[in-house]
Amino acid sequence: MPVKKNPMRYAHLEGHTEVCFNETGSRLVTCGSDGDIRIWENIEDDDPKSINVGEKAHSFALKNGKVVTASSDNAVLMHTFPNGDPDGILTRFTTNANHVVFNSDGTKIAAGSSDFLIKVVQVEDSSVQKTLRGHSAPVLSVAFDPKDEYLASAGCDGTVRIWNIEEQICELNLSLLPKCNDVINAKSICRLSWQPKNGKFLAVPVDKAVQFYERDAWTMRFTLSDDFITQPLNAVTWSPCGRFIVAGSIDGRIVVWNVLSKACLEREQHDKGFTICCLSWHPKLAQVAYTDMEGNLGVLENVCHGGDVSASTKVSSAEKKDYDELFDGDDDDEDFLNGDLIDHVASVGNEDDDDDNFTPISGHTKKRGILDDDDNSLDVLSLKANDIEKPEGGDDDQSIKAPTIPYPSKPSYSGPMPTPPQKPFQPGSTPSHLSHHFMMWNSIGVIRCYNDEQDNAIDVEFHDTSIHHAIHLTNALNHTIADLSQEAVLLACEGTEELASKLQCLHFSSWDNSKEWIVDMPKGEDIQAMCLGQGWVACATNASLVRVFTVGGVQKEIFSLLGPVVCMAGHGEQLLIVHNQGTGLDGDQCLGVQLLELGKQKRQVLHGNPLPLSKKSFLSWLGFSAEGSPCYVDSEGVVRLLNRSLGHTWTPVCNTREHCKGKSDHYWVVGVHENPQQLRCIPCKGSRFPPTLPRPAMAILPFKLPHCQITTEKGQMEEQYWRSHIFTNHVDYLAKNGYECDENVKTEAEKEQQELLMKMFALSCKLEREFRCMELAELMTPNVMNLAIKYASRSKRLILAQRLSEMALEKAAELASAQQQEDEEEEEEEETDFRSRLNAGYSRSATEWGRPGTNPAAHEQEAEMNCEDGDEELEEAQPDTPNLNKKTATNPFSRTVPSSEQLNSKSGTIVSSNQGRVNPFKVSASQKSPALAGSSSRILDNMSKLTKKTPTAGNQSARKSDSLIIKPLAPKAKSKQGQASLFQNIQPKSTTKKTKEKENPAPQPKPNSVPEKTETKKSKTGFQLWLDGNRQSILSENPELDESEIIREGMSRFRALTNEDRMLWTEKAKGDDSADLKKRKREEQENRESQEGPDAETQDDSGAAKKHKPFDQSANAKLSAFAFKKD
Repeated sequence: MPVKKNPMRYAHLEGHTEVCFNETGSRLVTCGSDGDIRIWENIEDDDPKSINVGEKAHSFALKNGKVVTASSDNAVLMHTFPNGDPDGILTRFTTNANHVVFNSDGTKIAAGSSDFLIKVVQVEDSSVQKTLRGHSAPVLSVAFDPKDEYLASAGCDGTVRIWNIEEQICELNLSLLPKCNDVINAKSICRLSWQPKNGKFLAVPVDKAVQFYERDAWTMRFTLSDDFITQPLNAVTWSPCGRFIVAGSIDGRIVVWNVLSKACLEREQHDKGFTICCLSWHPKLAQVAYTDMEGNLGVLENVCHGGDVSASTKVSSAEKKDYDELFDGDDDDEDFLNGDLIDHVASVGNEDDDDDNFTPISGHTKKRGILDDDDNSLDVLSLKANDIEKPEGGDDDQSIKAPTIPYPSKPSYSGPMPTPPQKPFQPGSTPSHLSHHFMMWNSIGVIRCYNDEQDNAIDVEFHDTSIHHAIHLTNALNHTIADLSQEAVLLACEGTEELASKLQCLHFSSWDNSKEWIVDMPKGEDIQAMCLGQGWVACATNASLVRVFTVGGVQKEIFSLLGPVVCMAGHGEQLLIVHNQGTGLDGDQCLGVQLLELGKQKRQVLHGNPLPLSKKSFLSWLGFSAEGSPCYVDSEGVVRLLNRSLGHTWTPVCNTREHCKGKSDHYWVVGVHENPQQLRCIPCKGSRFPPTLPRPAMAILPFKLPHCQITTEKGQMEEQYWRSHIFTNHVDYLAKNGYECDENVKTEAEKEQQELLMKMFALSCKLEREFRCMELAELMTPNVMNLAIKYASRSKRLILAQRLSEMALEKAAELASAQQQEDEEEEEEEETDFRSRLNAGYSRSATEWGRPGTNPAAHEQEAEMNCEDGDEELEEAQPDTPNLNKKTATNPFSRTVPSSEQLNSKSGTIVSSNQGRVNPFKVSASQKSPALAGSSSRILDNMSKLTKKTPTAGNQSARKSDSLIIKPLAPKAKSKQGQASLFQNIQPKSTTKKTKEKENPAPQPKPNSVPEKTETKKSKTGFQLWLDGNRQSILSENPELDESEIIREGMSRFRALTNEDRMLWTEKAKGDDSADLKKRKREEQENRESQEGPDAETQDDSGAAKKHKPFDQSANAKLSAFAFKKD
């Protein structure tokens, strides 16, 4: 009997319309763009029942007396069936849902939306939801696996994905469909369908054919197509028995196949050629209902009758094997379709109808006795084969059984599954398959691409029009990648069979007339990523090569990558590359990062180190801050910045997800600024990418480190301190590499950091956390530590104040030692520079510079005399230093004990030059032999006018002074003003201060111009007296210790004494030193008068001025006001 096609009838307004049968098949249910769900008794029902669900119904599903609808208000609603009473909202999206389906038992629904998300929701408890993320464009359709293990989906990004519902991961990603940017522009809505009951095959409409993918293996087993189909298929649906499949095309053609024989059974044409948008099989009858895009409803009857018998008689042995595999497990023979292939042959020639029995599509009564005798005991293949050979036989066929061939079980793997590697992308761009998309958006400008039927062009717009005016380019080469800098516009296209991949650069900042150049890549090598720097261009290809060019087009370095490139970015001389380092597991990516500097001194900073990402995320943006610090963003919205001060590690500085209002909202990052601290991005509601029109608005997000207890006062101050520390690292980097930078930035940041430290110190004092106070003091500058000592004293925490004082002196000694070492290095560099200049104009024959002295004994005697003079001068210049060793006068905090020759070079130099001239090239005897030191020093004294950069006497004297006046411990009775002056003298000098001292040497004090401090500093402390008495015991236990180590060991032992013992030593020191105070003062005054002469008074005045020079009044005022404010 041929197919009967009933006349179509109006069902809904023009637009997408869907149809299905209820579970018993007694009613037809439709929904359409008018927002109504209509319930029809049959195709001829003129008064259907209507349920209004909103302005528009995009999709619906029916199961277990519930009907769910994807309505126009972005929600998935549930109503009772057939009454139509509202039963709640199952879930919401940020845009409308395009398709919604039930699972096999009606306990779950799945919905795919235009915001790229798929949600699986429990019907009874809608709070139990699972979200599947992966599509990069709107979702077209979804389909549940009958076993509820997998979910299939198709999207506008051109992919068909298989999802593991429980693990929420993508098992398979197939690029089968044409790409588009919205559902309305899709050529096919690609309604997928699983084989009923066992879900062995997934049917996917691809162009003009239906492809069948096998479960678990996920390989395409076969394809069904027909010459009758001239346009892409829009939807496919399996019959309830799983043996037939029907497909509808966008030009109104309907085709039915027998999946076993792969024969086309029915071909029908829509009367007006409208697009078929939905198909539904009757659960028991030979009927197929369908709807079109005009809102019409139609029904086909007597489907799958006719040529099936002849087709089945020609089934080959291979197809019979496929038959077994295809329908393995189908043991249900309740409906007519399950027995159709068996009874078609058995009932040939029988034209009698039996109204009492169920009538199959052939119109004849089923001979169910074949199956009823032994409850499906026969194999389907053997039964069909014997029926074909012996159509007259019936009962004898029961004794014939085909041999059972066991199906080999596939090895199972329950471990972590590999993650597909991330594909290359250009940071700051949106997906290229969209007709209108951003090719680049950065801090310089925006590059848009328009690719539609009317125009294929590229527009370049600059944020600052003073850089360049807007540019309009025709995209004749179909460029897909772009980058933009202040010098050039860079474009690249993929290669084809005829044309090679090309790199095109528009160098608009060039001063000549030829501003454009193009380079062809080698055959088979496509550009996948590229970037612009300062004067250079780099591109990465699919051959894992990075090619570097100048911005003018000169080829430079070529090097290989450690893996397939993902993306790259450039800034100044820095090149940042991210590549696939390996195969990730369980949804995690395995990426590596390289950071190179392409300046004059080329070097690699990061050598393919692993790139940290959030769990189950991928890289979404890569770039540099405006100040040149590498940073990146992952798909979870975490922004990470390179921390150069912590071994080039990555620190998370912001989480954009914390600022999103909805789960489907994202922030699209376009720029990072460290000063001021700003993250510039575009909010995207319901998607990951912004639309090109209208132009999206910019948002600025603050940075915040993920510290613990961020809601407490302590946590907030800690986060502010370390954030300020991280975001000022770029100043040191820029200064080191010769860039101009604002020193006020570093100064203001340090001021803010010290204020935060003082606040945390005060808070810890209030909480009685004295050990924590000591930890915070380690981070303080000497200025702020002085305030901390005062605060601890005012708070009556004397032990803390004492420990802070000891720590301050230790830090001061370390600073002085470091300063002294730095001065020595500078002198060595200056001497080396002078020697190189001198050798450039003189012969290289043996002279006084190169040959040793001819009279070593004389030189040795001269060195000894210099040593003795140096000892006497050091005692005069440093009367307050304790005479712990009668033979040598040393700096107790220097890391190594200086020899007598070193002391001569440090102190004797000032005395030997009465006019204030300093010999900056005199080298200590520890580096040269005594003879060589004596001869070379005399020569350099006579040739000091030829030096390249001779430090002034005042500056040299001041630096020597700072290193000589440091004491191991301050006296207990010292006043607060004296304590402040101590920290003033040991404060480290900045680079700018050194420059000013060289220009104005007069105000700097000399080491012997401190008469006001002498009386205060020459009295011994309790520690010094204790050390004099216990020095021998320390040396007997540790004979290998030098002078500075003896003092440190003595300090640790002195601190271990009780407070009473320390006070006794202090009182003893006051009494012992009062007797010889006047004698020392008189000797010192005589020595000063003999050495300084008439200039002493002027130097004293300058020294006094230096002594009383105040600190930064604003910083001291703020910190003092905070430290001593009253509640």
